[in-house]
Amino acid sequence: MAILAEGGARPEHIVRMTLVRDRQAGVPFGARKEIGAAYRENLGKHYPAMTAVQIVGLIDEQARVEIEVTAVVPE
Repeated sequence: MAILAEGGARPEHIVRMTLVRDRQAGVPFGARKEIGAAYRENLGKHYPAMTAVQIVGLIDEQARVEIEVTAVVPE
């Protein structure tokens, strides 16, 4: 949210989101509940196009989840 704000954007400007989860990092599939709660707290009822991917490992060995978003900021 801080990065969006730096660019003059808000959560409703997000048009695409990708969530990448490291399967071997011990993040249980049930962690979706925590991710969902954080999502609702920060984005509310805004639902951009979303993709969830599970991989064998992230580049940063300490990372467990990586989230990428694309936002269209109005002029």
